[in-house]
Amino acid sequence: MHKPDLEHALEVGERVYLREPTERDKVEIVARNAASRALHRGWVTPPTDAHGFAEWMVRCRQPNVQCFLVCRREDGAIVGVFTLSQIVRRLFQSAYLGYYAERPFAGQGYMREGMQLVLRHTFTTMKLHRVEANIQPENVASIALVKRTGFRLEGFSPRYLKIAGRWRDHQRWALTTDDWRRLRRRPRAPSAGRGPRAPRASSSPGTRRSG
Repeated sequence: MHKPDLEHALEVGERVYLREPTERDKVEIVARNAASRALHRGWVTPPTDAHGFAEWMVRCRQPNVQCFLVCRREDGAIVGVFTLSQIVRRLFQSAYLGYYAERPFAGQGYMREGMQLVLRHTFTTMKLHRVEANIQPENVASIALVKRTGFRLEGFSPRYLKIAGRWRDHQRWALTTDDWRRLRRRPRAPSAGRGPRAPRASSSPGTRRSG
């Protein structure tokens, strides 16, 4: 674990901040992913060894990919990962959003705040118009997360992505910058709590845009 690195933060919230991954994160990310195998099983397949981490870093450096680490402000611990992939500019200005939490931090509200920071960075700094998250229908916590942050359900795709060796059905959730800005202007209603604490806040990585 590293000390908080707010100097290189892309966005800063109340409890967490965003930054890009670096080679020095290898030990922590591999260890956290390995410890989170049960949490991730069937939803995502993040790197759990040095070779997988190296491949992931190559992907993160591609021009159409942006990876974010969600880190706690109090100690710099990596609590989750977000990835924007298949970033297309010009007339489309859109990307696919994938994410997953790490044990023992799932269900504590960190990913909700992380999502808010990612969307702020996506729509203000990167100036994208739309993001889409593809989520398996059984992934209740992940669907709750996108609902709370304003995504709308756009459709259902059977056998959409091959994850952990199986073709799996997915719901397609999306949010545009117009929706996001409109939601930010609304007064917030009082909340009785953080909502569901099920430990499955993860979304499948984006796939290629289909016609």
